[in-house]
Amino acid sequence: METVYIDKHADLVAECRTGSRKAQFEIYKLYAAAMYNVALRIVNDDAEAEDVLQEAFLDAFNRIADFRQETTFGLWLKQIVINRSINYLRKRKLETVSVDEVEVADEQETDFEETQLKVEAIRSAMAELPDGYRVVLSLYLFEGYDHEEIAHILKITENTSRTQYMRAKRKLNSLLVTKGVAR
Repeated sequence: METVYIDKHADLVAECRTGSRKAQFEIYKLYAAAMYNVALRIVNDDAEAEDVLQEAFLDAFNRIADFRQETTFGLWLKQIVINRSINYLRKRKLETVSVDEVEVADEQETDFEETQLKVEAIRSAMAELPDGYRVVLSLYLFEGYDHEEIAHILKITENTSRTQYMRAKRKLNSLLVTKGVAR
């Protein structure tokens, strides 16, 4: 069965197609905070996240005719934000650790779901992660991408994505232990 997306803001999107600045501003107000958070989790810099946000909205409004409504406008915009964020990281010369020829140990299970962590402590610890770790962890945990999709987006192998994710979880956990938030 095919997934059907119902966009509750379809009327605003239709108005945006006609060039309505008022509709664009309404769309901006609806999505700006969430899209800023997506960008911030990836680029880890307030100013760059704001730049990504502005450029993503400009892209979206300039390319609104390309939006085929196969998904919701929010999902389409989120993809633009993620791509823009990754491009910003590439400009900063994002370097991931290539482990194509390294044997990877089985991933150890951690009980993140059972552990009650404070949001600010996690945000702080995430900011301390190297870019490669933070991006893969954010795309996997927060944005819901699988390793195949992450590999495609970041132009790395699936094995590298899995390894970056595993190492990021371990590093994040050790940072949280150091901060006294986790055991």
